[in-house]
Amino acid sequence: MIYQKGSNLFNVAIYIRLSREDGDKEESDSVGNQRKLLTEYVNKHDDFILYDVYIDDGFTGTNFNRPDFHRMIADIEDNKVNCVVVKDLSRFGRDYIDTGRYLERIFPELNVRFISVTDNIDSMKQAYDMLLPIKNIFNEQYARDISNKIQATVKSKQKAGEFIGAFTSYGYKKSPANKNKLVIDEYASEVVKRVFTMYAQGIGKQSIAKILNAEGILCPSEYKKLNGENYKNCNRLEKTSYWTYSTIKVMLQNELYIGNMVQGKKHQRMRSKQRPVEKENWIRVENTHEPIIDRQLWDKVQKLLTKKHRDIDLETNKNIFAGFIKCGDCGRAMMKNFWRRADGSKSYSFYCGTYKRSGKDYCTPHTLPFQVLNDIVLGDLKQIIRNVENLQELVKSQSFTATKIRKSTDIELTKLKAELERVKKLKKSIYEDYKDELISKEEFLSYREDYQQKETLYSKQIEMLEEKKKESVTEDVFETPWLRRLLELKDIEELDRDIIVEMIDHITVYENRKLKISYNFGNELEHLFSSVYCEDLEKKAI
Repeated sequence: MIYQKGSNLFNVAIYIRLSREDGDKEESDSVGNQRKLLTEYVNKHDDFILYDVYIDDGFTGTNFNRPDFHRMIADIEDNKVNCVVVKDLSRFGRDYIDTGRYLERIFPELNVRFISVTDNIDSMKQAYDMLLPIKNIFNEQYARDISNKIQATVKSKQKAGEFIGAFTSYGYKKSPANKNKLVIDEYASEVVKRVFTMYAQGIGKQSIAKILNAEGILCPSEYKKLNGENYKNCNRLEKTSYWTYSTIKVMLQNELYIGNMVQGKKHQRMRSKQRPVEKENWIRVENTHEPIIDRQLWDKVQKLLTKKHRDIDLETNKNIFAGFIKCGDCGRAMMKNFWRRADGSKSYSFYCGTYKRSGKDYCTPHTLPFQVLNDIVLGDLKQIIRNVENLQELVKSQSFTATKIRKSTDIELTKLKAELERVKKLKKSIYEDYKDELISKEEFLSYREDYQQKETLYSKQIEMLEEKKKESVTEDVFETPWLRRLLELKDIEELDRDIIVEMIDHITVYENRKLKISYNFGNELEHLFSSVYCEDLEKKAI
C-alpha cells in the first residue's frame, strides 16, 4: 500500500537489529522479544498499519551497512512507509553522527515519523530531544567499549593457540567438541598432501591447478559451500569456481599444515576497513593441532618456492617474467599463450588473466608479445646503466661540494614543505565542509585518510632531506650494492630470470603495449640523481 500525503494513517516499518558484537543481551534484545514488543505497540494504535518488519540479525549498530535497513529506506523513498518504530535508540544505530543525521534531517525531509518505544521518543508528539545526541554518544561509546573488550579476548585466545574465526583452512574443520580447536578433514587433507607432493616432484602451481580441475576436485571455496559454510572469497571473481595458481601458492605457504596456528594477520577498528598487519606482528603459536604435512616435505617445498629459474625455454614452458607482470586495469596476473610464426617457430604472448578466464565482460586482452616485453625491459635497463655510467663520469669530472648539494636539497625541501602546508589546509577544509553538510561522512573519512597518508609521506621525505643536507656526494656512492651491480651489467645483451628477480619489483601492462616498470632500486637511484645534479642542469639522468 502506498500512503497518501495528508492522510491520518501511518504505514509502519518495524525495524529490529541484534548483534552479539555490540554486547546485545540475548534474552531482552532477542529478535523474538523485539518483534513481540513492537507488534503489540503497533496493534494498539488505530492509525497504524503495519507495512513490513525489517530485521538485521548479526549486524553491528556502529554503521548503517545493513541489508534490511537499506530495504526499509528504499520503501520509505518509494512512499510505501512513513513511520519507523524501534524498541530503543541503540536498535536503530550506535553511531551518534549518522543516527542524528537520519533523525534530524533525512526523516523530517521525507515526512517520516520516528518512534523509539522504550526511550519515549515520538517525533510527531514532541520537539527534538536535546538529550538525544547524548544518548547516541553513550550508545556509541558502549559499542566501542564492547568492541575493545572483544578484541582483547580474541587476541588472548589467539595467543593461547585457539582457533578464532568463522572459516577454517582447506584440510581442517572445527572440532565438534570444541569450536576453537581444529581437526583434520580426511578428504580435503588428502588433496592438500597431494598438492605438496606434486609440487615437490617439480610440477608447477598452474599445472597442479589444471590437474585438479580436470579431475573435478572442488576448489576450497566450493568445497566449503558444499559443507554448509556461508563462505565467500573476496579475492576472486564472481564466476570463479575452480583451482587457480594463487590458490595453490597460498596453500603451499600455509603454516597451518605443519601444525602451527598463525592468526592476527588483519586488524579492524570500529567502523573502518580491515587492514593488513605486518608479518612480524602476526600471532604465531606452534604445535597447536595435528599436522597434515611432515616437516621434511614442508622444508623441501619452501626451498623450491624460492628457487630461481635462469633460462627462457619455450619447450619446457618456463617464463622469466612469471609473477612480475600484472594487468594495469584489473590488477590480475598476466597469462601466457603460445602461438606459431609463419616459419613454424614457436613464440608466445601475454594476456590479462581475467580476460582469458572470464571473457571480455570483465577485462580487455592487454595483448603483449614476449619479444616486445623483453626488448622494452632490456632497452630500459641499458638506458639506466648508461645514465649511471654518465653520472659516474660527472662525479669524477666536477667538484660537487656540500654547498651545492645543500642548495639543490633546499629547493626540494621548500617544495615539500609547501605541499605539506597545503595538505594540512585541505584536511582542515574538508572537516568544515563536513560540518556544513557539503560532503557526506563517507567522503569526509575517505578524504581525511588520503590527506593523513600524504601528510605522513611528506613529513618523512622532509626528514630524509634534512639528513641528506649534512652529507656530501663522492665517488664512494658507487660502492653501494645497487650501483655496483648495475655497472657490472653494462655489457648486458640478454635477460634471464636472475636479472628479472634481482632488478624488477613489478611490471604493469596497459592496453596498446604501454608499460610501467618498477625497479627494486628505484627510490635509491632517483635520490642519487636528484642529489648529484645541480638545479642548473636542464635534464636529470632518470
